[in-house]
Amino acid sequence: MNNDGVNKGRRRFLVAATSVVGAAGAVGVAVPFLGSWNPSAKAKAAGAPVKVNLDKVEAGQQVVVEWRGKPVFIVRRTQEILDNLAKQDERMLDPSSKEDTQQPEYCQNEFRARQDHKEILILVGLCTHLGCSPKFLPEVKPMDFEAKWMGGYHCPCHGSKFDLAGRVYKGVPAPLNLEVPPYHFVDDSTVIIGEDGGVS
Repeated sequence: MNNDGVNKGRRRFLVAATSVVGAAGAVGVAVPFLGSWNPSAKAKAAGAPVKVNLDKVEAGQQVVVEWRGKPVFIVRRTQEILDNLAKQDERMLDPSSKEDTQQPEYCQNEFRARQDHKEILILVGLCTHLGCSPKFLPEVKPMDFEAKWMGGYHCPCHGSKFDLAGRVYKGVPAPLNLEVPPYHFVDDSTVIIGEDGGVS
């Protein structure tokens, strides 16, 4: 009895079936392996830069974005706000931003901003006392906590005060100015928070 035809057919079937199962196994191993090359959402949140379009941020207005799990305040300051900063120097603990851990070198100036976009203020929105989020109060008017208020931030937790450059007032619990994160402008209406992008 000749079984060559039966054996060849069975052999082809077994080879084909084994190849399909082997290929499926290889894909099953490769997909998670290649996927592991991409950073996880947790890793991205830990340090990925954030791109922000500033077109809709009007003069005197603040928007809040998240970077590294922290709130970041972005304010488009008016010329009046910029002019008022110098009038408050004597009331500030570190008016010249000498504490260099609180801002990149390119923001170590009277505006605590890049010189080519000094109207844009970018701050990590956490009080330097115990990490509460200060309230944005841009109005120039007497407040319960400050009779000569010229706009800025007030921390509702323990009363720390900051001006509209994020500089801390004297005599409050917060020991440092609000932090300025690294950032750079892609163009006049787009900023990347979390990357220096060179010094300007």
